[in-house]
Amino acid sequence: MIKAGSIDKGTALLIKGTPYVVVEREFVNPGKGSAFVRLKLKSPSTGQVLRETYKTQDSVEDIVVSDKDCQYLYADNDAYHFMDLETYDQFEVPMQGFEDYKLLMKDGETYNIVFWEDKPLDIKIPFKVVYEVTEAQEAVKGDTVTGATKMVTVETGLQVKVPIFIKQGERIMINTETKEYVERVNQ
Repeated sequence: MIKAGSIDKGTALLIKGTPYVVVEREFVNPGKGSAFVRLKLKSPSTGQVLRETYKTQDSVEDIVVSDKDCQYLYADNDAYHFMDLETYDQFEVPMQGFEDYKLLMKDGETYNIVFWEDKPLDIKIPFKVVYEVTEAQEAVKGDTVTGATKMVTVETGLQVKVPIFIKQGERIMINTETKEYVERVNQ
């Protein structure tokens, strides 16, 4: 059991027999009454999203999870395929609940997989990742009056709005939570 005030983003909880991962946490300390936390929870197995509110002194059932670094191999129609870097065993993570990760993960990269009872519970993608721009239109002369932007496609197929000076073949850093451009990275 864990006190609700100690829950952080990424904490795994067991609610009504189903494992959930905290994706958002907001601490509220009103002028009257006791402090509380608002949680947005996601079930990796079903993709269901719950919104819960707990007083900070309430106890919630947390679960013991383990992390493993695994290499992302590829994705098919219904699963992501990974390889355990210690045992070289290959395994699948069902795509259900992780559909939006397909455009963020790069083949051959290492990602941290969270396991609960030998089942993958979550895939941890770094907060900022560098991608290569594979498709970008040329900037039109005279479009630079006020912070002009354009859409480009990166190596995973993700489309991102970037400043017009970004060209095909350049590397850019993207915030994986917001899927927004951060900066251009020197080769």
